[in-house]
Amino acid sequence: MTPETIVRLASRGDLPELASIYNHYVTSSHATFDTEPVTVESRAGWFDRFADIGPHRLLVAAEGDRVLGCASSAPYREHPAFARTVEVGIYLHPDLHSRGIGSALYRPLLDNLRSENIHVALAGIALPNDASVALHRKFGFTEVGVFPEYAVKNGTYISSVWMQIQL
Repeated sequence: MTPETIVRLASRGDLPELASIYNHYVTSSHATFDTEPVTVESRAGWFDRFADIGPHRLLVAAEGDRVLGCASSAPYREHPAFARTVEVGIYLHPDLHSRGIGSALYRPLLDNLRSENIHVALAGIALPNDASVALHRKFGFTEVGVFPEYAVKNGTYISSVWMQIQL
C-alpha cells in the first residue's frame, strides 16, 4: 500500500476493474465457486445490492483510477431471521497481495458494521487459503466449522472454513 491508496465506496465506474479482479479468481483459483467469467453487465445486479449507507456496503481500495481490490458486506440469507447477520468478502488484485490492502479495506468495513444493527459477520473461505484465514483472524474472526469437500470446481472437491465475528 502506498500513501496514495484510498479506501472509498465503490462506484459503477469501478465495475470493469472489479469484474477483471473477480474473473482472475474465477478462472485461476477456487476462491470463488463461480466457474464462468462475469461481465460488467452481469455484475450490475450484484453491485445494486450495496448502498452508500447501512450495513450492506462495497468498498474499494484505489490509487487514482486504479482499483486495487474490494471488500463487501452483504445479506447472509434473505430470511428475516438473518437480518442482523452479514457475509463479508474480499478480493484483491492478484499482483497486490501481502501489501496491507486487505487490512485497509476490512478495517472501515468492520467499523461500519459495528455502527449498524449487525450482530454477526460471517466469512466463508475456500481452502487452502492461509492468507485469507490469517487476515480474518487478525480482525477477530474465529473458526466455526469446515464444510469438507462440499463443492466441485474444475473436477476438484473444495472445502471451506467458515469464520465469524460477533460485533
